[in-house]
Amino acid sequence: MNKMFQGKVAVVTGGAQGIGKTVAEEFKKNGAAVCVIDKKPNDFFSGDIADEETLVAFSQKVVASYGRVDFLVNNALPISKGIDSCSWNDFNYALSVGVSAPFYLTKLFLPYFAEGASIVNISSSRDRMSQPNTESYTAAKGGIAALTHALAVSLAGKVRVNSVSPGWIDTSFKQYSGADSEQHPVRRVGNPLDIAHTVLFLCSGKAGFITGENICVDGGMTKQMIYSGDYNWTLNPAE
Repeated sequence: MNKMFQGKVAVVTGGAQGIGKTVAEEFKKNGAAVCVIDKKPNDFFSGDIADEETLVAFSQKVVASYGRVDFLVNNALPISKGIDSCSWNDFNYALSVGVSAPFYLTKLFLPYFAEGASIVNISSSRDRMSQPNTESYTAAKGGIAALTHALAVSLAGKVRVNSVSPGWIDTSFKQYSGADSEQHPVRRVGNPLDIAHTVLFLCSGKAGFITGENICVDGGMTKQMIYSGDYNWTLNPAE
């Protein structure tokens, strides 16, 4: 079998569950060695990326194990709390996970990125749309989208940097019908493979002319205007 990432080293934050787990599995299927960090127990490194010392220890283990990094996928999920309940510490924790950690891991790995290296940051369609009381998550996702093009310019000629903005992704691979699927122009809700395939494409040589971009992978959900009564969807305000 032709494995396009044979001999490569991929780092995936939040890689023990959800989208990150699927990304890590797809890298492994394609021959890459994968270094995961997650608060959830896993076979490489368990820890909270909001903590600077944890990031340093993780990066040192990656470098000691492989001596290089080909791909860095900043995927770990920030908390989602809103202006109704989000404390100062909650908000800053979300930014630490969603923006500060990706920046600092990039800095720590900078001397070790291999030729042709690629960074993919996982943003969200929340970088351009919102639900009420999701400010911490939305701010973090907007921040990582902006950090993407800043890093792409700073690392020009050394590392390509892009981001992916998932829409509605069901991490259990549940299939939906009715209004939930019909509001997507592709007529289904997404699953983690939709994101993993995009991440691996962006890390491949086929994406060699792409950097600084944010690709929204949402089945067209953010492009379709929906009014009450359309596609079996009706607004029912809370009484």
